Amino acid sequence: MRRLTYLLAILATVLSTALIPAAASASGHHGNRKCASVQPEAGFYEGGRVGTEVLTVPDSRCRTISVSHIVDPANPSDRCQTFLVGFYPPVDGSLTYTEPVTACGRQRTVLARNVPDGTEYIVLYDIDYLEQRIHFRVHH
Repeated sequence: MRRLTYLLAILATVLSTALIPAAASASGHHGNRKCASVQPEAGFYEGGRVGTEVLTVPDSRCRTISVSHIVDPANPSDRCQTFLVGFYPPVDGSLTYTEPVTACGRQRTVLARNVPDGTEYIVLYDIDYLEQRIHFRVHH
């Protein structure tokens, strides 16, 4: 009986060691390292929002679109903005949009999950005043 307990303990240790990295990566804790980072150009202004140029999710292990390093150069203490993502192709002449999310500062804030490689999209943000242009990074 003691020998069986010893063997089960070894087996449990081996299995838990093998499963920990898989569980950590499946939960997304290490997924951010695989995301490409870009600082997009402004593409257009319409109805109180600025949209970026069209971006394409690269081939990677990253399955999210997130933003970080948010700052208003005209007011550096303003580090928060409301963002959303518009996905192509248009359905019935309109993009498909995510819900707006407020993001602040250097911290990554996820705007969309489970995004396949090759997806084309734009990131939009609400402006606080006319001519406002926020600087931020997109991770995809």
